[in-house]
Amino acid sequence: MSAESVVQAAALSALRGVGGLNGVYLGTPVKATPPYALLGELLSGDWSVKDRAGRELRLLVTVRDAGEAPTRIHSLSAAVGAAIEALPRDLDGWRLVSVALLRARIGGGAAGAWSGSLEYRMRVLAEE
Repeated sequence: MSAESVVQAAALSALRGVGGLNGVYLGTPVKATPPYALLGELLSGDWSVKDRAGRELRLLVTVRDAGEAPTRIHSLSAAVGAAIEALPRDLDGWRLVSVALLRARIGGGAAGAWSGSLEYRMRVLAEE
């Protein structure tokens, strides 16, 4: 399996275990009740070494919520981040070498709508 599909499946599984979310989606859902998480596009580039294939992946997770204050979006974003950072290192045919938070952002849009975004860099190497 490709590094992209393996990492995406692991991230989906981890995010589905985050308490307080009403769902985890790969794209913008037609109908969803906040709070929920969106697993965004997965960007990848070559990160191979002399004797093994490797990928550097960029993973974006967005949490959407509705409420008077951003209190819940802060705690949900922290829980989502903890779940991504705790991904297992041994994946199907790949070894997750590093997970690094690149940027996090929390903001409001329309009245009562909150959004938290977390972007991670993940580096994986093919198992020998």
